[in-house]
Amino acid sequence: MQNTVKTGLSRRKFLFGSAAALAAPLILPSRLFGQASPSNTLNVGIIGCGNRFRTHKTIGQIPGVRVVAVCDVWDERATVGKAQIDETNGDTHCKTYGDFRDLIADTEVDVVIIGAPDHWHALIAIAAANAGKHIYLEKPFAYSVEEGRAVINAVRRNGVILQHGTQQRSSAPFQRAAYLAQGGLIGDVNTVYAISPPGPSGGDPSKTQIPAGHNYDLFTGPAPKTPFYLDMVTRSGTAARGGPPGWYFTSVFGGGWVTAWGSHHVDSAQFALGKDHEAPVKIEAKGLYPEKGMFDTAHSWYAELTYADGKKIIYCTPDRPECPKMPGANIIAVGEAGWVAANRGKVWSSQPGLTERNWPKDNPALQLMDRGGQMDHFQSLVDAIRYGTPVNAPMEIGQLSTTLCHLTSIGIETQRLLNWNSSAERFVDDPQADRLLGRSMRAPWTLA
Repeated sequence: MQNTVKTGLSRRKFLFGSAAALAAPLILPSRLFGQASPSNTLNVGIIGCGNRFRTHKTIGQIPGVRVVAVCDVWDERATVGKAQIDETNGDTHCKTYGDFRDLIADTEVDVVIIGAPDHWHALIAIAAANAGKHIYLEKPFAYSVEEGRAVINAVRRNGVILQHGTQQRSSAPFQRAAYLAQGGLIGDVNTVYAISPPGPSGGDPSKTQIPAGHNYDLFTGPAPKTPFYLDMVTRSGTAARGGPPGWYFTSVFGGGWVTAWGSHHVDSAQFALGKDHEAPVKIEAKGLYPEKGMFDTAHSWYAELTYADGKKIIYCTPDRPECPKMPGANIIAVGEAGWVAANRGKVWSSQPGLTERNWPKDNPALQLMDRGGQMDHFQSLVDAIRYGTPVNAPMEIGQLSTTLCHLTSIGIETQRLLNWNSSAERFVDDPQADRLLGRSMRAPWTLA
């Protein structure tokens, strides 16, 4: 490498770890595309027309990719979603479904984007894999550690491709921060901070009328039967602060900001620490829960995730006294000779000019580093399907980074030191904590 970068990291090894090297273009098997697809078109179905739909629909901007179906348990949202797709496509072909199983059964659909609530991720992903559909799975990877493992098994069994929705993996600032941290430019890095916004309190329990056309029983699905409140499915309440609907912060449906932001920032932290294929062995966490309202996921926390070599990811909210006071930072990699921080807009360092001076822009092996964002993340999936190249966010890394978030949540709940056996995906001699790695599903839903 040129400049003063003392590292043997190739572009492929750096971005994808042990993923297979870039393959030659493949002759695509007939199962790759739906029966009605032109040979050069990937047809996409989007499940979930809520908070993330405005981003998911942009996959249709990629040449040769077309959104042909949308699905939502709320008729109104499915109708609005179809109208937006039709406007983009310039026709009225896009189909609407109220049940994800019907969209997955649609033979025209080649790729399924899963933007449903967290508690549905695994079941929908498994159904899509079993139907031979490729998958874009929103973060967090799954509602629980056990469900995430079931997704990986189904994807492997069916030979489909899955891209995890951690688009920061395709974002230049985080790639650059990881490159600087792993390349020794701030000395040996022993700690990376992942910083999440504090979670909200709220959830108005007085508004309980289910909106017309909303299939709340199907929304609930495998989760326990739960009283409905309007803030759960609308952007009211948290909307004033730009937040998502309240199911994010209702523990039977989601993990709150611990898993929602953690799936991004903890993932970027393990990327920077060079731990994409290694789990911590010790977890110590503490946190606070809302004292009023329907939201019941942790809103403030501090967790230390320690690896066998003593290196750490520290995952915290900025209101905690132990958290570094560096406004705007999503991750901070701390080395013996300085630090580097990143968010979705920039990367900066304790060493003036470091982020530019040592960035080998003239090295063609690193050109992807100056790109980045959601469209590149979608493009990574499309290229993987068409040409056999590795995705930017492989499912194994997605399972691992989301597991770290789940371990944080379990640490907050148990309020004690936890020892982790990554090969078994179980705690060491702690059956009580092991019970929090999965859940019983409401009949008739099951992982089997």
